[in-house]
Amino acid sequence: MLPTPGLDPDRPAGLRIGPLDLAARVDEALRVQAVAFGLSQEEVGIRRWIVQRHMTCPGARALGAYTDDGALAGFVYGMPNDRAHWWSTIVEPYLRSGGHEDWLDGSFVITELHVHPGFQGHGVGRALITRITDGAAEQRSILSAVDTDSPARGLYRALGYTDLARRVHFPSASLPYAVMGAPLPLRRP
Repeated sequence: MLPTPGLDPDRPAGLRIGPLDLAARVDEALRVQAVAFGLSQEEVGIRRWIVQRHMTCPGARALGAYTDDGALAGFVYGMPNDRAHWWSTIVEPYLRSGGHEDWLDGSFVITELHVHPGFQGHGVGRALITRITDGAAEQRSILSAVDTDSPARGLYRALGYTDLARRVHFPSASLPYAVMGAPLPLRRP
């Protein structure tokens, strides 16, 4: 049974938001991501290695949304951007062509944000992303999202993210992505 959504931003959908040892709970987090994002078992295996590598990067942090029994219902992780990372090398030409290459410096990257579908639409994603960026030393945040009109993109826009590049093609993805950026702190309702 899902908790009843409340008005408490510290407990969206009745969940507790707090630090997540993502390296230790990577399999549980990837189960949430697989359900929320529709990943195959092969994709989960590849992402497991990526997540574990990311969590060794300087400044990498993760937060989880937990049920009362401690189960993970959502998570976010990110880190200060590094131009040498794979993601940056892919998006850099797109950002440069639009005059936004400077966003790769001094930005906190939201690497992944996923909420189990049973908890979506109740402020969980908003609570996770605002909490993790509130703790960032950087002046702005960047992320990539599938380039469609989706609830996720609507949330990012509501938080102050704007499109920096569109129709970005990652080698491993069949759909194009948008790169979005926002000044920190993120906009509140």
